[in-house]
Amino acid sequence: MSPTPTLAILQNMEQTEITTTLERILPRVTKPGRYTGGEYNQVVKEWAEIDYKVALAFPDIYDIGMSNLGLMILYDIINKHRNLLAERVYAPWDDMETLMRQRSLPLFSLETKHPIREFDMLAFSLPYEQLFTNILNMIDLAGMPVRSAKRDETYPLIIAGGHACYNPEPMAPFIDVFVIGEGEEAILKIIGVMRAARHLDRETQLRYIAQIEGCYVPRFYDVTYHDDGTIQAITPNMPEAPPKVLKTIVPVMPPPVTDFIIPFIETVHNRAPIEIMRGCTRGCRFCHAGMVTRPVRERPVEEVLDAMEQILEKTGYEEIALLSLSSSDYTNVLELTQKIGERFSHRGLNISLPSLRIESVSTQLMDNLGDSRRGGFTLAPEAATERMRNTINKFVSHEELLETAREIYRRNWRTIKLYFMIGHPYETLEDVAAIADLAKQVLAEGRKFHGKKASVNVGVSTFIPKPHTPFQWEPMDDLDQVYAKLDLLRQAFRGPGLRLRSNDPRESVFEGFLSRGDRRMAEVVELAWRKGAKFDAWREHFKESAWTEALAEAVLDPSFYTHRRRRIDEVFPWEHIDVAVTKKFLTQDYLMSQVQETRVDCREQCFACGILPKLKDLRRETAPEAWQCPPVRKRPSHKPTAVKTPTVEGIPLPVIQ
Repeated sequence: MSPTPTLAILQNMEQTEITTTLERILPRVTKPGRYTGGEYNQVVKEWAEIDYKVALAFPDIYDIGMSNLGLMILYDIINKHRNLLAERVYAPWDDMETLMRQRSLPLFSLETKHPIREFDMLAFSLPYEQLFTNILNMIDLAGMPVRSAKRDETYPLIIAGGHACYNPEPMAPFIDVFVIGEGEEAILKIIGVMRAARHLDRETQLRYIAQIEGCYVPRFYDVTYHDDGTIQAITPNMPEAPPKVLKTIVPVMPPPVTDFIIPFIETVHNRAPIEIMRGCTRGCRFCHAGMVTRPVRERPVEEVLDAMEQILEKTGYEEIALLSLSSSDYTNVLELTQKIGERFSHRGLNISLPSLRIESVSTQLMDNLGDSRRGGFTLAPEAATERMRNTINKFVSHEELLETAREIYRRNWRTIKLYFMIGHPYETLEDVAAIADLAKQVLAEGRKFHGKKASVNVGVSTFIPKPHTPFQWEPMDDLDQVYAKLDLLRQAFRGPGLRLRSNDPRESVFEGFLSRGDRRMAEVVELAWRKGAKFDAWREHFKESAWTEALAEAVLDPSFYTHRRRRIDEVFPWEHIDVAVTKKFLTQDYLMSQVQETRVDCREQCFACGILPKLKDLRRETAPEAWQCPPVRKRPSHKPTAVKTPTVEGIPLPVIQ
């Protein structure tokens, strides 16, 4: 059933009316703490005194969104500015949404209960594709048209950023501006432009914004198609729009957030995160994040330690997560973990260091981490044969893996978690069967130390060839074949000490056609939402029939996006999005995968992926030790890159800082 059309009265509902209505309905919903605000460390400013107001939105429930570090970074950065304000909003759960629509209660912010319609900007964090329909639902609940073309300058500017925006096309008609890359500086630049251009019409505002690095304005690009449905070209239709939108990055990581908001209810991660490193140098061919977050930038050890001191003082958290894509590759990980032990061991602080790589987990690191109370030690071989690990460029020998397992068990961990993918390119049933064999070998090592108390938990997911990776030309594995592989594994995982968990392959196909879709997929997203699709990441809420019907009405075959091998010269839907890693490099790596040829960690050897040529000015102006890419020499005559003033039809816009 289509969501109820939002009434015009919603746009004028005062803050006091919202507060009064909430008092009546919150006793009737599960977890009212999702909607009350008022948490310790929230920021509340005097609404009438603020020049520009931003609603930061996470398109899932509070319990999940409160653990999103990206949103908290932007909340911290914006609220540090005296004339700016950032407040939070999350997707209401079904029971709350029903009451909101019954009572004509618009989507509101947690801090001050103002309608989202009254903010100047609505900024969505979009980490994964299953949140697409939630975004449309939240826009509708806010009393706004879901399509960008129907929103003029009287509406909040709607922007989106995050990993699912590196192929923005399936959401192109709904979002005014996508931030491609990292948002810390970009969002302040957009705010500066909008403050200066608030008297202008929406299209002129967007023409100015299109000149900011990393800002993609979808309405300024046209897509043409070949007769076979593949893309012919993606071309700008406005002079201010660049042919390719180069991602934006921060050359040096900003100071970590330390005054985290303390939720009233339990969230998915009851801990404080500190990002110790951004980017990855390993070059796993399936890994979207590893390709799009280059270059590697590391946070100094002392900055991490100081942040931990402040977090403990300001929040009372008992666990801190040191986050990165590959935490054991952090150059000073041994020094950091040793100093954490020296400084914080007496406080009973629990440290989690996720994303450890088998080949870089040293015995010293295990000793530094060595809290045997933790639930388990996680490793991600991703493939169980050396041939497949060569194919995906994640080579580690069997002996290295077993030796690492042996040392983990020796230090009194009793559970090892192993993560694998199935459906890799060129994978055979023998490669899949090897997952069970490897798990049993690891368990055998554990039993030498812990007997029957040792265990191995194995997680298996289905490979999706993501945009901007060397495997973007590959098809997904046939669904029947994936089910056959899972059946093989279930038969093999019998006996005490072994546990197998897997995702539903249909969920992967769903994610596959959204992540690889072109602009035509937007019609499917809207149709599915109007048929009741939302909370698609929740297995019990995923409404497959809505998507099947929407695809049929849009006359689109999902297998065109998921199960078709691309020609090497095909134009991708994301061709105009430049992540600074060149298509030439990705093509070379793709061809290398077909003969199981690997590349070493690019800290050891630069393979000219494109980062340095495309970001050379930024690298030249950044300290040599700040990046793991080689430094670029400064010329004697070099001057720092000047900030360009955006201009439309010869009229410059003096951006407000």
